[in-house]
Amino acid sequence: MVKYAALSINSPFGDRMKLRDILEILSARVLVEHQGLDGEIPMAGAADLMSDVLAFGSEGMMLMTGLTNPQVVRTAEMAGINVVVFVRDKTPPPETVELAKDSGITILITRYTMYEACGRLYQAGLPGLGPVKIENDTW
Repeated sequence: MVKYAALSINSPFGDRMKLRDILEILSARVLVEHQGLDGEIPMAGAADLMSDVLAFGSEGMMLMTGLTNPQVVRTAEMAGINVVVFVRDKTPPPETVELAKDSGITILITRYTMYEACGRLYQAGLPGLGPVKIENDTW
């Protein structure tokens, strides 16, 4: 019989995590830097559907995604997201990098899958967005 226990997040980072800690946890590299390595991240989310980011994202969150097209940066900008992490070691095309530079969006790249990257950050104490409620089963 498998027992499940509620995960208690007692983070040594407090209720926010510094970008430098995220880099270490994800063994990530910085492609575009705007907020400095001491910038604080209050929460994270992950999606490949940019419509989900717009519908359920939160200002200030960090976004993890496998998409590397310029639309990711445009969506992040609209949603108030300052940091995007590309998973699976994906390198964005030059137009995405240039748009991030112009938009003030920090870009990180990690070799981990989205699942593993999210799990590592959550285990380290970076909270997610919490439960989502869709009204009347419609968007």
